[in-house]
Amino acid sequence: MSRKTLNRALGVAELERFGAELDALRARILASLGQRDARYIRRVVKAVRYTGLAGRGLLFLGAVALAFDTPALMWGAWIGGVLLLALSKILENMELGHNVIHGQYDWMRDPHLNGQSYEWDIAGTSDNWRKSHNFRHHTYTNVRGMDDDIGYGLLRIFPEQRWRPYYLLQPLVAMGLALMFQWGVAIQELKLDRWMFGRTTTRAMWRKFRPVGRKWVRQLGKDYVVFPALAGPFFLPVLLGNLVANGLRNLWTFTVIFCGHFTTHAETFPQNVVKNESRGHWYLRQLRGSSNLSGGRWLHVLTGNLSHQIEHHFFPDVPANRYAEMAVEVRRICARYGQHYNTGSMVRQFGQVVWRILRHALPSRPRRLQPATMSAG
Repeated sequence: MSRKTLNRALGVAELERFGAELDALRARILASLGQRDARYIRRVVKAVRYTGLAGRGLLFLGAVALAFDTPALMWGAWIGGVLLLALSKILENMELGHNVIHGQYDWMRDPHLNGQSYEWDIAGTSDNWRKSHNFRHHTYTNVRGMDDDIGYGLLRIFPEQRWRPYYLLQPLVAMGLALMFQWGVAIQELKLDRWMFGRTTTRAMWRKFRPVGRKWVRQLGKDYVVFPALAGPFFLPVLLGNLVANGLRNLWTFTVIFCGHFTTHAETFPQNVVKNESRGHWYLRQLRGSSNLSGGRWLHVLTGNLSHQIEHHFFPDVPANRYAEMAVEVRRICARYGQHYNTGSMVRQFGQVVWRILRHALPSRPRRLQPATMSAG
C-alpha cells in the first residue's frame, strides 16, 4: 500500500478541528495528573536502584565464585548480574531519564525529578539532549536540514537524503552506531563536522566539549574503574559485565528509537512546511513521522513508553505512563480524519528499519506524495 492511499488530504478547517481535538485530549489528561502518576515514577526510581544494586552484587558474586573455582555459580551469577544491570540501565535511560528530562514530572516539584536538572546515566549530557532532542527534534520532527535525528548524520534512511558513495558502507556503520549508541548521542550536539571542515574554531569546540568530556570521565570511571576495582583481583569479569550491560542498553535503545522513526511509512518533509505551520499541521507532521510498537505492558515500560511514539510526539510533556490510555482516543481521532496510525510489532517495524538501511545505502529516488497534504498552510 502506498503512502498516498494511507492518508486523506485535510483542508484548513479539518486541520484546525484535528488539532483542537488533540489539544483537548492533552488538557484533559494534564488536569487529571496526581498521586497515581507520582507513585508510578517513584516505583520506577526504586526499580532502577534495586535492579542496579542486584546486578552489581551478582557480578561481584560471580567474581567470588571464580576464586573458588565453581564455574556453574560463576557463569550463572555473571549472566544474571549483566542482565539485571542492563535492565537497570534501560529503565533509567528510557522510562526515567528520557521522560523526566522532558519535564513530564515537573508538576511534582520534586528536585530529583526536575527536567532541567536531572542528569542521566549515559555518556551524553542532559543539557545537550535537551537542545538536540527536546527542542530541535520535537519541534522540527523529520524536517530535512533541521532535525539532526534523521540518520544521525551517519545514515541515509530516506530517499530524499542526497546519496553519496560512502553510504554503501552504512550497514556496517549502522551496526557500529547500535553498539555505541550512547556515544553517538553524546557527540550529536557537538557537531564535529563543522569543526572538521573549519566552520567552527578549535577554541569554540573545546568550550562545547568540556562538559561532555567531564561526563565521559565520570561514566567511564564509574563503570570501568571504580566498580571493577572493588572486585580486587577479579577486576576483569566485573569490567566485562559492565561493558556488556552498557552494550545491551545501547542495542535496545537504538532498536526502539529507530523503530519509532524510520519504518516504511514514516515520512520526511521539506523546510517550507514549518513556515506558518498551524497546530493541526504540526500534529499531522508528528503523526506521519512517527511509528508505534504494539505489545504488552512490559514492552511499554522497557521502551519508556516510546512504543507509543506517536503519542509521545504529540504530547512530549505528558507523563508517558498515560500514553496507553491516550492512544485509544488518538487512534479514534486519526481514523475520523482518515489518517494512518502507524503501528506494528517490534519484529515487523524493525524489519522495515533494516530494509531502509540496506535499500537506501544504494541510490534511490523519492516517491511522490499527494499534493498539498503537508503544505505550509
